[in-house]
Amino acid sequence: MKNVFKMNNYGDDFQQKSKYSRYDLGGGLDWDNKPDIYKKIPDCKKIKLPEPKENGKTALDFCIKKRKSIRDFSEEPIDLIQLSYLLWVSTGIQRKEHGYEFRTAPSAGALYPIETYIVVNNVLKLERGVYHYSIKDHTLEEMKLGDFSIKTANGALGQEMCARAAVVFIWTSIFQRSKWKYGQRAYRYIYLDAGHIAENLALASTGLGLGSCQIGALFDDEINEIVDVDGKNESTIYMSVIGKIN
Repeated sequence: MKNVFKMNNYGDDFQQKSKYSRYDLGGGLDWDNKPDIYKKIPDCKKIKLPEPKENGKTALDFCIKKRKSIRDFSEEPIDLIQLSYLLWVSTGIQRKEHGYEFRTAPSAGALYPIETYIVVNNVLKLERGVYHYSIKDHTLEEMKLGDFSIKTANGALGQEMCARAAVVFIWTSIFQRSKWKYGQRAYRYIYLDAGHIAENLALASTGLGLGSCQIGALFDDEINEIVDVDGKNESTIYMSVIGKIN
């Protein structure tokens, strides 16, 4: 079969052009234009989440041994307490020190370019729809209500697990948060940040007895449309599904 993707050297170019040199680390920092590390969606209904706490077997060794990609989910919903914990454990605020709010996953320069959105399909006490996780106050911002399960699955190259899962996590990046300090090299760190967050989610879901699967195969513009981002300043880079195991 003929390869439908146009091949070029953009990956090689990116790797080479984002290298640091001992003689060039990208210049100084413009502190007056440092981007805010929290996204706020105006005029959204705020949904207060329960205090994040685990309610499963959370020994790290147990979670690592049991974690695997799950693509088949039952029709049983997850509850809001579980969702609250998964949101916090993947990218919530862990501690406050010296005027900084550090999160549960590491981030280059503590710049936190990753935003979390969820498509809710089957969560107790939460309507179906698209929500943004407001990390600063640990709440959900209700963006739009409705059934987005099929649209999300189609945007993930037809992967039906997105329609059957209780929740689909969609991670975007606000690129300027990292580019402000690291320039073109920021893209390396952004993808690493997303990986840290996804692994937290995968292990935590295992500890709660839930299944998860991480998704990199997606039609960027279609998923961007679901979460209302422009695809340039902020764009989808990674996804994950969560649900009760069949």
